[in-house]
Amino acid sequence: MRLPNLLETRLGRLVAFFFLYVTEGIPLGFGAVAIATQLRRQDVGPAEIGAFVGAFYLPWAFKWAFGPFVDVFVSERLGRRRGWILGTQIGLVATLLACVPLDPVSQLGLLSAVLLVHNSFGAMQDVAIDALAVETLHVDERGLANGVMFAGAALGMALGGAGVLFMMGWIGVPGGFVFVAGCIVAVTVFIVLPLREAPTPAAARRAAGWAAAAAEMRRFAVDAFRAFLGTRGAFAGLGFALLPAGAMALGLALQSNLAVELGLDDDSVAWLNLWTQVISAGCMVLGGWLSDRWGRRRTLAVYIVLMSLPVLWLAWQLQLHQWVMPVDAAARATRVVPPALVTALWIAVLAYSVGQGLMYGTRSAIFMDVTNAKVAATQFTAYMAMMNLVISYSATWQGIAAEAIGYPRTLLIDGLTGLLCLALLPLIRPALTPERDGAAARRARALAAVLALGCLAWGPFRLQWWSAGAAAPMVETLFTLVFVASAVFLGAAALMPGAGNAARRIGGLMAVLLLAMHLRKWFPALEPAYLAVPLAGALALAWLARSGLPGLRGHTG
Repeated sequence: MRLPNLLETRLGRLVAFFFLYVTEGIPLGFGAVAIATQLRRQDVGPAEIGAFVGAFYLPWAFKWAFGPFVDVFVSERLGRRRGWILGTQIGLVATLLACVPLDPVSQLGLLSAVLLVHNSFGAMQDVAIDALAVETLHVDERGLANGVMFAGAALGMALGGAGVLFMMGWIGVPGGFVFVAGCIVAVTVFIVLPLREAPTPAAARRAAGWAAAAAEMRRFAVDAFRAFLGTRGAFAGLGFALLPAGAMALGLALQSNLAVELGLDDDSVAWLNLWTQVISAGCMVLGGWLSDRWGRRRTLAVYIVLMSLPVLWLAWQLQLHQWVMPVDAAARATRVVPPALVTALWIAVLAYSVGQGLMYGTRSAIFMDVTNAKVAATQFTAYMAMMNLVISYSATWQGIAAEAIGYPRTLLIDGLTGLLCLALLPLIRPALTPERDGAAARRARALAAVLALGCLAWGPFRLQWWSAGAAAPMVETLFTLVFVASAVFLGAAALMPGAGNAARRIGGLMAVLLLAMHLRKWFPALEPAYLAVPLAGALALAWLARSGLPGLRGHTG
């Protein structure tokens, strides 16, 4: 029996994109919930689990880089977007099956590396799915389709997290990898293979090859750089996207860590995760409806506060019951868990899921408000990628903090830092001149100065002229973000029209070197270079800012 091409009908398109997004959510739920829970049961520390979950989300922070390749390297026979979806789903299945013989505890580093590749395929698939949606969804069905897609991702996370935990006693972690791979194969066979895209008109076909991809990447960098700096609202949105939109700890691995330590078995953790996803999915729809009725900025501020309240309350409850530092497996066998604390965890997590669900869709709509329509795909994709970067670094620092300063203080910091974005919220308004307001160059100079100061502060910290104490690993994470942001700024500025040859060479070289600063974890012998590169980066930022960034002056769109 020939399976139908779901792209031909309205209902078929909704079904297709629902299941495609399910395949995106399943691996994320499996890693962030099911595997994280089992790692904690095997006495892996919160810092290692946080780094594992952070690495899981990291490729999604750079998914914008896949866009030019998905656009340029296409197959009309397989389908412009369908070919990429097929290829990435094969990659997803292959990397999952490669994890089956690995021991999650003794081979955690290798497992993290394989899953990093796995999620790179996932992020690439996301780009292809979104491109297919843009090309095939009718205008009058896009709103409903987006809601259906996010619901599919939420269901996928519940299936990969709660679903696998329910079966963990029978299939174990290796069986979990096989189950997740099987779910993706089912979608590939019954949804993706029967899809048939309309042929691309000859006039709309883009040039193929690496040179064309490089040109697309350059165009992306220049357009994004201009779009983010072009108006005050877009620039404020840049800072907003790089800050946690509300507290995040109860939506990441810290929740699983606490659940295990407080004695919840796999079924209980699964039920907690399932109810969380169901409540969040319903509140996503409600939050969007309320924001349309009462205003996005006003309602989003309320939602963000609602996210911090249960986190702060749980911090107080943990301190009240003297459950401060992570408890290893041996101590858990003898320590009595207060029933009131278990109840507090359930209440806090479920209350948090309400605020998180309300926030989710409304936050995306805020970014749409300040996105330049001429570069909508570029700018909005970059905003979404930055939000994934926030998830990655939040999971990392929270795991480090839990081991260094304990759960109550970690939750306190998370709850308070989640409110910082409220200071930028009033500035994120559509501009009267959506393409530019004449202040892009000034904003670029200010941003370059801030990043240069951040690079300069690295030397005294690395030389231990000042000490961060137990918070040193978290400060290291902050500096990594400074280096990444500086690299992106220098790389994009070097590509701007009007940049001289010296600016191109210096900006490009320093961008690569600053990104390479991440290697300091694995190659400590290169210490002199780790001191010299940020200093050189600060000088390059100052020099480019002083040049006035001619590519931004007089820009009209």
